[in-house]
Amino acid sequence: MKDFVLLLLFYHVVSPVKHSLTYLLTESSGLQTFPEFVAVAVVDEVQAGCCDSNSKRAEPKQDWAKKLIKDHPQQLEFYTQICVSIYVTLKTDLVTLEQYLNQTGDVHILQVMAGCEWDDETEEVIGFTQIGYDGEDFLSFDLKTLTWNAYKPQAVIIQHKWDREKAQSIFIKNFLTNICPQWLKMSLDYGKSSLLRTDLPSVFLLQKTPSSPVSCFATGFYPHRADMFWRKDGEELHEERGEILPNHDGSFQMSVDLNVSSVSPDDWKKYECVFQLSGLKDDIITKLDKAVIRTNWGETGIKCYTSTNNITELSEQLNPEA
Repeated sequence: MKDFVLLLLFYHVVSPVKHSLTYLLTESSGLQTFPEFVAVAVVDEVQAGCCDSNSKRAEPKQDWAKKLIKDHPQQLEFYTQICVSIYVTLKTDLVTLEQYLNQTGDVHILQVMAGCEWDDETEEVIGFTQIGYDGEDFLSFDLKTLTWNAYKPQAVIIQHKWDREKAQSIFIKNFLTNICPQWLKMSLDYGKSSLLRTDLPSVFLLQKTPSSPVSCFATGFYPHRADMFWRKDGEELHEERGEILPNHDGSFQMSVDLNVSSVSPDDWKKYECVFQLSGLKDDIITKLDKAVIRTNWGETGIKCYTSTNNITELSEQLNPEA
């Protein structure tokens, strides 16, 4: 689903102030070993809580989320009620859609991605709701007109149904533009020790074979608001960037490749990999150097070159009052 997944595109100036609260809802049919309905709440790419059609109960997943719920038990009750309500609604819509498309008896999936993004510097709030069906973009909600946009002819029947439900549209707008930002700010306050931290990456140069591209690989960084690119003589090269991916420990990784097959030995020193992280003043620079490339065909050392001489200086940037 090319547009359904949240893809964050970063440029040379990486925003250090945008945060998000996203709800990922999945309604399915025909899957015997999977709950019909699963909902996950994600704060800045970290799973905060979930519920499903089996338990019919919202459950916090992080220590800070558990503390938040303990202090504000009404939120847990609200999430539980919404979980059950949305489950029933999406189940009905999925059945209606399957019947309309004459698809009963097969496996089908209806997905919802809804939430808000908040800029803590400008206070701008952006709400969003997108629907996917069987892996393709299907519907989106227009907060200005309080109507639904259909991406497929098959979506029109659901579009018309939801457009008639004015009270639901008003609730969605209020939730996305008022309640969601408030809960996002509350989550950031409770989870600031982990959600607002800044972890520096380890950066390596990797190459599979002598003729393969050299990959600049950064891992272990947090937050996910980062950018990475190659440049030559100070000018950015528009190589294809890899996707930012999560590690098992809650940190992130990414990579960017450089085709060196046409680079002469004398020109290697002109290239460098640049990693930029939200909250970090200086870039992390890794020089293109054959002596530090890790390969599958020979033993080399590993060395990370940074724009400062001492990693302590980088840490002081992140914690100036420490």
